[in-house]
Amino acid sequence: MTADRDAPERIAWEGRWIVAKQRGRWEYVSRARSIRAAVVLAVEDGHVLLVEQYRVPLGKPCIELPAGLIGDDDSGPDEDPLAAAGRELEEETGYRAAVLEDAGEFWSSPGMVSESFTLVKARGLTKTGEGGGVEGEDIIVHRVPLSDIERFVAGARADGKAVDVKLLLLLGARLLRD
Repeated sequence: MTADRDAPERIAWEGRWIVAKQRGRWEYVSRARSIRAAVVLAVEDGHVLLVEQYRVPLGKPCIELPAGLIGDDDSGPDEDPLAAAGRELEEETGYRAAVLEDAGEFWSSPGMVSESFTLVKARGLTKTGEGGGVEGEDIIVHRVPLSDIERFVAGARADGKAVDVKLLLLLGARLLRD
């Protein structure tokens, strides 16, 4: 592993949003221009806000926590993760949060992707609109009772939808019980 760690990084391909890289024997992908993401855990009154969006790499809709890129609007790469999370929450779900709390940085698939995201907890939710994302996103909003999350996820899978790994956050207690 030391040989891989000490090997020079080589860019195999670079697009507008992602870069395919190689270091030693490892091939992996990173975000271009050091772009990061914010993921929002919006739980209130025993309900969680989830979004459903078609994901081209999967070829089907995916059930996810609301999320978006930091600095992908006019604010630039120095956008505050909490500001990005608040903007994305409202764009995608139609809810505004009174309180946004940074819950830390996480890596989604460290063996294949160098991307990290900031997990943001949202509280004090107020409905401001219908959500659905920006033009072309066609996001469907789901406000799911936490007590029903297992059934909701099972139903989504039965309908052929993908389920984002971050939903383990909501299913974790059940998985530990069994």
